[in-house]
Amino acid sequence: MAEAADVLVVGAGLAGLTAARDLTAAGQSVLVLEARDRVGGRVVNSAIGDGKIVEMGGQWAGPGQDRVLAMAADLGVATFPTYDAGRKVLYFNGRRGTYTGAIPRINPLVLADVGQAQARFESMAKQVPLQAPWTASRAARLDSQTFETWIRRNTASASARTLLALAAEAVFAAEPGDLSLLHVLFYSHSGGSLQRLIDTTGGAQQDRFVGGSALLAQRLAEQLHAAVRLSAAVRRVETRSDSVLAVTDAGEFSGRRVVVTAPPLLAGRIEYDPVLPPARDQLTQRTPMGSVIKCQVIYDEPFWRKDGLSGQATGDGEGSRVVFDNSPPDGSPGVLLAFLEGDEARRLGRESVSVRRQAVLDSLVRYFGPRAGTPDGYVELDWQQEKWSGGCYGTLFGPNVWTRYGAALRDPAGLVHFAGTETSPVWAGYMDGAIRSGERAAAEVLAALTG
Repeated sequence: MAEAADVLVVGAGLAGLTAARDLTAAGQSVLVLEARDRVGGRVVNSAIGDGKIVEMGGQWAGPGQDRVLAMAADLGVATFPTYDAGRKVLYFNGRRGTYTGAIPRINPLVLADVGQAQARFESMAKQVPLQAPWTASRAARLDSQTFETWIRRNTASASARTLLALAAEAVFAAEPGDLSLLHVLFYSHSGGSLQRLIDTTGGAQQDRFVGGSALLAQRLAEQLHAAVRLSAAVRRVETRSDSVLAVTDAGEFSGRRVVVTAPPLLAGRIEYDPVLPPARDQLTQRTPMGSVIKCQVIYDEPFWRKDGLSGQATGDGEGSRVVFDNSPPDGSPGVLLAFLEGDEARRLGRESVSVRRQAVLDSLVRYFGPRAGTPDGYVELDWQQEKWSGGCYGTLFGPNVWTRYGAALRDPAGLVHFAGTETSPVWAGYMDGAIRSGERAAAEVLAALTG
């Protein structure tokens, strides 16, 4: 006999846990079915000793991310600012330089080239409707080209093209050629602007969570008690006229509705009976995840701060091209967070941990000097190998996906509803977007059950 609840939720990330919280508060019984042996999905902490942690998945919040900040306040999770004092490092065209503020000290003609392209891009992004990007003016034309194509057509210098490609890698964990221009425009508008997605203070990387972002998922799960079932990967969803059956590794569960919060790629790997509508099924075949390896390099102290450096670095060489100071709130130990993204993640993901570690350290030495080459510890998580995520940071929409299949992203398929950060019109791809999607899906299900 299948265990029953009013609503089944597939996935115990922030989207699924939020949906379960809201449904429970409205008087519905809920079961959350999670494939992993932990909650959180793409949010996870890793202990580094002395009661301290580093965040191995999503970790930041900033202005405009009202839902995740409100949740943190409700759950008693404090925030603290990402370390942003001192000079930033830019290693570009074989030369190392430092700068303060948002504008690096490089050739003014290159800066002007980037500036005019970015201004044009930001203006275009504001015109993309967040609820329905496929209805934008000239949507088919915007969606038929890659971001790389647009960069080539709208810049005069190779250096400007490289800098914009670095921005794409940092935001999407992908190369500009992986992305539809319409998708990059939508995504930037969804988070306010491309500049906001890149910035630290005043931007998407402004704040961190004391104790790590995984505390949000853990405390939500504690409120739900026995409703969360771990190691319960959903393999099959059967829907009938008024009921749903989920077949999982932990048994069978029945409900009146089901909310699937897995990224479209993984949601498409579930077997559905009857099959999903063609547009939704085709969508899931065209939505890969980004490629990123998150590397935390641990030192006895944040030595770069004494050198007047913020710990933030960007470069166009091999190894990590984006680095942040990721030290605990008290600054001890010192931690540099080094991302391997896009092609570098794919290239180094095929190597051993020792080769990958050395590549990261070599890049940190370029940015911060010899002392960066002798850390006390190293922790990494290759999201490309995470079975139940398929990659990070989020779903990539290549050319023609939004205009041909985007309308199926959020639409329910009978008794099957969809959530997850990719489905959020606001802060898509971020923790805030995941929470918003869970709230939207819960309201949608409640309307269906009680309307």
